[in-house]
Amino acid sequence: MSSSKDIVFITGGNTGLGLEIVRALAASAKAYNIIIGCRTPSTGDAAIDTVKGELPDTASSFSVVQCDLVSDESLEAAIQRIGEMHGRLDVLINNAGSSFDGELQQGSLGIREAWNKSWDVNVSGTQVLTTLAVPLLLKAENPRLLFLTSGTATLTETESTATPTLSRINASPAAGWPKSAPAGFGPPTAYRSSKTGLNMMMREWTRILKNDGVKVWAISPGFLATGLGGVGAEKLKQLGALDPSEGGKFVRDVVQGKRDQDVGKAIRANMIQPW
Repeated sequence: MSSSKDIVFITGGNTGLGLEIVRALAASAKAYNIIIGCRTPSTGDAAIDTVKGELPDTASSFSVVQCDLVSDESLEAAIQRIGEMHGRLDVLINNAGSSFDGELQQGSLGIREAWNKSWDVNVSGTQVLTTLAVPLLLKAENPRLLFLTSGTATLTETESTATPTLSRINASPAAGWPKSAPAGFGPPTAYRSSKTGLNMMMREWTRILKNDGVKVWAISPGFLATGLGGVGAEKLKQLGALDPSEGGKFVRDVVQGKRDQDVGKAIRANMIQPW
């Protein structure tokens, strides 16, 4: 049941940044036992086939576990399955998340529904999964716990317009009511608020697990051209988004110990993200 390879569980590992994390780890000289968590197992199987096709000589091994952040039953079964397969968990990468601001701005979701869904997926579901996974993490020699946050979640930078992205999301609309969202891609208000909450949750886990030797971070991967929010990768690239592979490599670096000096912080590839 046990393996000499580090056991790495990546939620939302079948697409977007999650898949790029899988790719980056699989391309490493170090071998991992990579578990892809996803709502539909067949999409995880397809992701594995893709990575194996791209990296036929990878030393890593792969498996899929069904994992839906809005279902406690699914999360309980996922952790039970990992325990049965491996008996421990070396790295939990809480990558899965969603943005519902686009649906709110388009009118397909109401305010309460969009905000509740944002927090349910990005915060509550992640908290439940992490709580369930802790006993397996504590069985590892060098456990690591990563939460994927956002560069839009920093409170300090809500007053900044120093970059095009900050200028866009922090701009104040014209006077009057109702306020209209900018055409095409409005500020992700519910999403960024939930990720600010996630940062506090990370700080709590840092406190809770400090004496257990678990290294904890919030990873701010940068503005990446993924499918998050349903805007489309090409539109995001036009707005200055980077290739998602950059985020995958960054997360791999954290898993491999290159940011151990920044435990307990929200970190970017080149700096500590301000709170």
